[in-house]
Amino acid sequence: MINDLRKALEERDIEDFRFTPQRVAIYHYLSQSDKHPTAEEIFKELKKKFPSMSIATIYNNLKAFKYAGLVQELALKNTTRFELNSGFHYHVICQHCGEIKDLHYPVFEDVQQFAKQHTGFQIYSHSIEFQGICETCQAEGNMKKTS
Repeated sequence: MINDLRKALEERDIEDFRFTPQRVAIYHYLSQSDKHPTAEEIFKELKKKFPSMSIATIYNNLKAFKYAGLVQELALKNTTRFELNSGFHYHVICQHCGEIKDLHYPVFEDVQQFAKQHTGFQIYSHSIEFQGICETCQAEGNMKKTS
């Protein structure tokens, strides 16, 4: 666990990052999650291992991870979700249940290079988000987005 975090920090030339047990556990949880959890979901799971940990600890560590470039924050309509910054990928979001799926499509990376070449900008990131209704909601007849 700690080696994965240490490697991610080294790749970003980040020094002076404290390796607390809670911080390592949060990073590990995100690295093992195939979902995009909320801070509350992370807290609920890690509270079992760290009973004295507060929700503020989760938020503070997620903020530190975001500042270090390790975590992406996904601000959705009524919630904020988090994921490890694992390179360029995009999100498809169900407008009924809120499910998020990752989409990897390398052609979009070409768009970033195109933007750099034609504007002179140093591009650090980009985001593309698709919204629709997931297969599960479609099968259940839930074809309307929730507000």
